[in-house]
Amino acid sequence: MSNVISKDGTRIAYDKIGAGPALILVDGALGYRALFGQSLFAEQLANHFTVYTYDRRGRGESSDTLPYAIEREIEDIEALINEAGGSAFVYGISSGASLAMEAAIVLGDKVRKLAMYEAPYTSDDPGRQAWKEYTKQLGELLAADRRGDAVALFMALTGASADQIEGMRHTPMWPVFEAVAPTLAYDHSAILGEDASVPADRAARVAVPALIMAGGASYPFMRVSATALANAIPNAQQRTLEGQTHEVSPEVLVPVLVEFFAG
Repeated sequence: MSNVISKDGTRIAYDKIGAGPALILVDGALGYRALFGQSLFAEQLANHFTVYTYDRRGRGESSDTLPYAIEREIEDIEALINEAGGSAFVYGISSGASLAMEAAIVLGDKVRKLAMYEAPYTSDDPGRQAWKEYTKQLGELLAADRRGDAVALFMALTGASADQIEGMRHTPMWPVFEAVAPTLAYDHSAILGEDASVPADRAARVAVPALIMAGGASYPFMRVSATALANAIPNAQQRTLEGQTHEVSPEVLVPVLVEFFAG
């Protein structure tokens, strides 16, 4: 494990493996290296790239500095890119895909290519209204320091049943989830916005080649949103990974990333 210091003094912990062009992997909500993070992909990608997996601020072995702003997370990615030599490919999954896109907009040619898997934007009114209600409840729970309930709310949003959530509360993993619960607000209130609508105007500012992906067996709105993003980004291609859900298989995803980044 190594550390890099971001512009505001936050310590960002990361691992680096492999050889070749730099590739930075950006986790989604709750994810970090020791908790269903991108490390599963890193070994397979390391045959082609120098792969950087890192703990986003407020998670794992990284520190945090308040108040939060998405600009600070972009600076974290920039610090990693500078550590990697000044430019890198960037891949993000879920809300991490949204963060990766924002980094590509701000950092320009420091991001050589951008790959996104299932950025969870929504294009319909019911979905946007549900997101507003979720972020309101999330803010209230975190303000009251009800971290476990905030995690439960997030799990319900992703489709977990009440019984499944109750079962998770009694596992050794639950305190780990609670520890990073405040970062749910980073992803969902700050990065995705108050209604999680597809940011077509911002996406149009992505100047680098982009690969926009969704799973063929995932939630239908993910494919709709992927199409909207691909249509908005000037130099984008879209891929549907057949049979894949939001929990995409490394065996399916890695060859697609290698083809895109190395092409």
